[in-house]
Amino acid sequence: MAPKDNDVAKPIKLILSDVDGVLTDGSITIDNAGIESKTFHVRDGHAIRLWCKAGFQFGLLTARNSHIVKIRAAELGITLVRQGFEDKLPAAREMIQQAGCEPHEVCYIGDDLPDLSVMYEVGLSATVEDAASEVRQNAKWVMTSPGGRGAIRELVERLLKAKGLWDECIPNRVS
Repeated sequence: MAPKDNDVAKPIKLILSDVDGVLTDGSITIDNAGIESKTFHVRDGHAIRLWCKAGFQFGLLTARNSHIVKIRAAELGITLVRQGFEDKLPAAREMIQQAGCEPHEVCYIGDDLPDLSVMYEVGLSATVEDAASEVRQNAKWVMTSPGGRGAIRELVERLLKAKGLWDECIPNRVS
């Protein structure tokens, strides 16, 4: 029998997220001048703000180095950012320690093989609908949204609802 969402979500204090394929659809566009661009979904950004407003932490961990990630992190107030780590586990362990958390208090969402080592380490492993099959098979939670199309929004909503905090996070809610 699978554990209930509220049991799984209760200890989670930190979400760590991959970038390409989770916060984006995985596409990397490089123009003729060599300028890279990525597309982020506004609902994911709003969800990150809600998660942090509810008193939790959010971090980004990516194998690539991208100035765009620095810009997006700054826009969202994310200070826990590590880029350029093909072996993500050591960086994840450092981030978890920096956040003052234990691995069982962390949710990690990734979409491809380099994410598996971190997914095995944390309390809640999550992935996007269009992740690599090995990642979907090893994730505790699989979002119904693909990467870059609201998967983080879906994850945050599911966690906050399971924690009983969703209703108070909705602004201007009429009872």
